[in-house]
Amino acid sequence: MSTAADLRTIATTWPDLNDALGMPAQVGGFGRGLRSYMNLLDETDVDAAAELRALERDPAQIGQRPIPIRLQVYATMRTVEAALTECAAAVAEHVQRPPIPMPAPRRAAVARTRAERVAWDDHARRVQAAQDDAADPRRWKWTGRQPNAPYTALWLLARVEGKPGPFRPLADAQHQHVARVAAEGRRRIEQALDTGAEVATLTEPCPGCGGTIQVHGGAGASPLAHCDRCGGVWTEQGVAA
Repeated sequence: MSTAADLRTIATTWPDLNDALGMPAQVGGFGRGLRSYMNLLDETDVDAAAELRALERDPAQIGQRPIPIRLQVYATMRTVEAALTECAAAVAEHVQRPPIPMPAPRRAAVARTRAERVAWDDHARRVQAAQDDAADPRRWKWTGRQPNAPYTALWLLARVEGKPGPFRPLADAQHQHVARVAAEGRRRIEQALDTGAEVATLTEPCPGCGGTIQVHGGAGASPLAHCDRCGGVWTEQGVAA
């Protein structure tokens, strides 16, 4: 993927992370994830045991409790958000143009001539231009609470695409920095949502020839297993024709 595509993916899939934050991992959710598919049997046994144990427990007892959010998703969101914020601040430090200087103040006086009125009008225009430039909403000037990840991703996207504003073009070093952060952010999000195309190798050999079986899946595709020796193919429904 390109850097622009990675940043768009981060911005557009962030609502999916918010949705996934409070829901249990499900096979087939968010693109029929390969990791979820391969862990289905183990997870089913663990979940069933946990549910039975929960029915036996009194809420006042000390011990394990159901976690209200998925910690892996939460950790991914915080990590990606922090990386984007740090990247945007570093990029702004190099490419954001300083605000237009405010003109020196003038002593209050009554403009008595046309030349004086022109001078006062010009001074007022320069003051307004400096104020508008400093308050330009496209500037990265966050000192308190930082913006969310979608906003930051789109701000970086505008810099990558050279959108207008009080900015100089990105140098190669800034392009590479943004590209690394965007690619890693997209990778972490796809891993958390289990939507990326992945390949995994099974520990058990092929029952027919003893070869190695690889499972391909994710990114909206149903999992499919393939033996690298005999060429056998298996789908969720069984042996492929």
